[in-house]
Amino acid sequence: MRDNRRVTLKIDIDDGTGVAPYEQVRAQISEQARAGALPVGYRLPTVRGLAGQLGLAANTVAKAYRTLEADGVIETRGRNGTVVAAAGSAADRTAAAEARAYAERVRRLGLSEAAALDAVRDALRAAYGGSG
Repeated sequence: MRDNRRVTLKIDIDDGTGVAPYEQVRAQISEQARAGALPVGYRLPTVRGLAGQLGLAANTVAKAYRTLEADGVIETRGRNGTVVAAAGSAADRTAAAEARAYAERVRRLGLSEAAALDAVRDALRAAYGGSG
């Protein structure tokens, strides 16, 4: 059964990585949601609750939650708490809107499709830290 009694949010903060704690929280929640370890509708701990569990400032966890919400990974439902959002919904819409805006802008700038794609590939490699 996949409910809050059987599914557990697992976050490990490593001070030796050089990665900001809020980014570690954001990345780990995002990955667990994407992988299905946290199902759609899974209720996340409160900001203060998670901050206490992790030994972090509440503002650190709040920043991670705000970023996750902006990315469409989680959604806040007022008194009903913060839950994992439907996979692909808001995140896919946001990515598509940003891609359309980019395409329109590079076209106005006079870049060829090949040059625009090269720029995107370079940016993605830089963002994901990979070479391919």
